[in-house]
Amino acid sequence: MAGQQFQYDDSGNTFFYFLTSFVGLIVIPATYYLWPRDQNAEQLRLKSLRRVHGRCLWYRLRLMKSQQSIVPTLKKAALLFGWAVFLLLAYKVSKLDREYQEYNPYEVLNLDPGASLSEIKKQYRVLSLKYHPDKRGDEATFMRIAKAYAALTNEESRQNWQIYGNPDGPGATSFGIALPAWIVDQKNSMLVLLVYGLAFMVILPVVVGTWWYRSIRYSGDQILINTTQLFMHFMYKTPNMNMKRLGMVLTAAFEFDPRSNKEATIRPTDNIEVPQLIRELGNINVKKKEPPFCYPYSMKARVLVLSHLARMDVSEELEEDQRFVVRKSPALLQEMINVGCQLTMMANSRGGFHAPRLVTIENCMKLTQMIVQGLQESKSPLLQLPHFEEEHLRYCISKKYKVRSLQDLVSLKDSDRRNMLRVLGEEKYDEVMAVLGSFPHITMDIKLQVLDDEDSHNITAGSIVTVTVTLTRKRMAEVFEKEQESTQCLPDESTTTEETQADSSKTKTKVWQNKSKGAKKTAKSKKKKLTKKKTTPAPAKTKQANGNVAGNEAAAATVKEEEDEASDKGSESEEGEANKDSPSERDDDSDKQSDTEVDEMAGDDEEEWEALQQSIQRRERALLETKSKVTHPAYSLYFPEEKQEWWWLYIADRRDQTLVSMPHHVCTLKDTEEVELKFPAPSKTGNYQYSVILRSDSYLGLDQIKPLKLEVHEAKAMLDNHPQWDIPDTEEEDEEQEDSDGIEESEDDDEDND
Repeated sequence: MAGQQFQYDDSGNTFFYFLTSFVGLIVIPATYYLWPRDQNAEQLRLKSLRRVHGRCLWYRLRLMKSQQSIVPTLKKAALLFGWAVFLLLAYKVSKLDREYQEYNPYEVLNLDPGASLSEIKKQYRVLSLKYHPDKRGDEATFMRIAKAYAALTNEESRQNWQIYGNPDGPGATSFGIALPAWIVDQKNSMLVLLVYGLAFMVILPVVVGTWWYRSIRYSGDQILINTTQLFMHFMYKTPNMNMKRLGMVLTAAFEFDPRSNKEATIRPTDNIEVPQLIRELGNINVKKKEPPFCYPYSMKARVLVLSHLARMDVSEELEEDQRFVVRKSPALLQEMINVGCQLTMMANSRGGFHAPRLVTIENCMKLTQMIVQGLQESKSPLLQLPHFEEEHLRYCISKKYKVRSLQDLVSLKDSDRRNMLRVLGEEKYDEVMAVLGSFPHITMDIKLQVLDDEDSHNITAGSIVTVTVTLTRKRMAEVFEKEQESTQCLPDESTTTEETQADSSKTKTKVWQNKSKGAKKTAKSKKKKLTKKKTTPAPAKTKQANGNVAGNEAAAATVKEEEDEASDKGSESEEGEANKDSPSERDDDSDKQSDTEVDEMAGDDEEEWEALQQSIQRRERALLETKSKVTHPAYSLYFPEEKQEWWWLYIADRRDQTLVSMPHHVCTLKDTEEVELKFPAPSKTGNYQYSVILRSDSYLGLDQIKPLKLEVHEAKAMLDNHPQWDIPDTEEEDEEQEDSDGIEESEDDDEDND
C-alpha cells in the first residue's frame, strides 16, 4: 500500500502469547489422556478377580507391578510441572502492557467525555503543576498529558485524533513476531544459525530415518517381516506339519534372536542351564543341523517353550527369558495362521503348489491353547483347574464317574462331584467350582443363505454362500444353575421301595422306561399328523375327514365336534363347487387366486428386501464402530500376562482336510457376536458335508464342531434373447431411414454453402 509505514516490534512481548498458547495446547490434552486413572478402580477390579484368578501367574505379577511401579507418579509430576509453566506464562502475559488500544485523551486527563474547555484547561493546569519536570515530576507522564491537552484544544490535533485515532496523524503499523528478543538480536545471529542447522539438518533427519528403519522391519501386527517370510518358507516347504515340527518353526522366529530384537538375551549361564534342561526334557531334535533350528537362540527358545508346557521349574534368570518367549508366542502363532490362510488362497486361485493342510492350521490353534494353559497335548484338560494334579485324575476317570473333560465335570451331579473331589477339601473344592463356573459356555446359531439373489435359500453352483453364525457366551455357572433348577422341578419318582431293589430290577426299569419313551414318541408323531390334517383345509382333505368321521365313531366327544365342523365345512365346499358352473365365476376365482399369489410373492420380496437392508446396515455399523478387544480375562495358571478370551471361527471340509472359509479371529465376544463367513459354492452339483468349527485360543477342551450340509443345485441358464433386447424390424428400418435422411440433408447444406 502506497505511503504505508511499517515498524517491527522487537520488544519480544508477542513471544509470550505464542508460548502460552503452545504450552496450553500440549498440557490440556496431555492431562486428559495421560493423567493416571484412578488406581482405586484398578485395585477394585483386581480385587473382584481375586477369588477366581488369584492363583494365576499374571495376577500375581500385576499385583507386584502395581506396588512397585513409579510411572504414575512420574506422569503426575510431569503434568503438574507443565501446568505450573502454563500458569506462570499466563500470569506474565496478563502483566504486559496492552498494545494497539484506542487512544482516549479524556482518560489521560482524568476527565469525563464531553467536558467543557474551561474544565480541560483547569485539569491540565493542575496536572502540569504535579508532573512538570521542573517540579520534579515524571517527564513521560507530562508528555502524555501535553499530548492529550493538544488533542482536545488544538483544532488540527483534534481532527487527527477523530480521524486516525492519534493526535499526531497516521502512524506506522507495528508488527510483532512470536520470538524472544535475543533470537533476533544481531549479536546472536551465528548462534541461532548454528542451532537451526543442527536441528533441521542433523537431528530431524536422524529421528525420521530411525523411525522409518524400525517401521519397515515390522508388519501391521508388530511382527518382524523376516519372521513372516520364515513362516511362509517352512509352511510352503512342509504343508503337513505336526506339532513337533510346528514348535521348531515357532521358536525359530527372529523375535527371539538378540541380533534382531533387543528384548531377547543370550546369557553366559545358558551354556550350563540349557543343556541341563535338554537332558531333563529328552528328545527335542538337538542333533538336527537344519538352520535356523540349530542356532543357539532357537535352541534356547525351544527348550523354554517345552519346559513351560511340561510345567518344569527353571532358574530365576531363565524364568525371565521364559516369560518373554511365552508372552510372544500367541501373536507369532496368529501370524503363522495368517500365513497359512494366504498360502491357501494363493493355491486356490493360482495353483501350482500344495496349500497347507487343515491339520497344520489347527495345530497352530492347539499350540496356542497349550502355551496359554501351560499343558502338553496329551494331558487332560482338567489340569487347567487349580489344585488338580495327575494323582487326582484317577478318581475322575474311574468307572464310577468317567469324567475326562470339563463338560463331563459340569454335567455331573453336585453330590457325585463332591464325592469324587473329596480329597481336595471343602475350601479347595469351592475354589475349583468358582474357576469352573467362570469358564465360557458358547452356543452357536448357524444360518445359511445366498445374499443378493432372488432365492436366498437356493444354493447354486459357483454362488457366494454366506453363513451367519451367532455366538452367545454364558458362564458355566449359569449351566450349573439351570441343571439344579431342572432337577428341582422334576417330580420325585423314586420311592423307598425302589431304593431297596436289586441292580437287576433297576436295569429292567431302565428298559421299560425306554419303551415308554418310544411310546411317547409315537404318540407325539400321531399328534403331529393330526395337527397337519387340521391345518390344511383343502376340499379333498375334507373328504378324507368325512371318511374318518364314519370310521371313528368311538372317538372322544371333542374330536367328534371338530370332525362335525370339518364335515360341515366340507359339505359347504361341495355345494360351492356345485354352484360354480358358469365360466365367469371360474374366471373370477382364477383372478382372485392370482391376486393372492401376487400378494404373497410381494410379501416375500418385501421380507427379503428388509432382511437385506438390515444386513447391509449391520455391516456398515460394524465397519464404523470399533469394538474393544477386552472381553473376559482367561484363567491361565502359568501365562505371564493377562490374556483375553478370543476365538477362531471357520468352515472346513474335514474329509479333504481343507479350509472352506478363512478363519475369522473373533476378538470382541463379550455376550453376543454375529459373524459372517463367506465362501464360493462348489462348481459341481450335489450334497456336501462341511463343518463349522469354533476354537478357543485360551482354553483346552472347549472347541465345538457343528455339521453344515450343503445342497448345491445347477445354476440357472443365462437368457440369450431377453425381451428388452428385441428390437422390431420396423423400428430398425425407421432408424436407418432417419440416418439416411440426415446424411442427405447435410450434403444439401454443404452444396448451398458452396
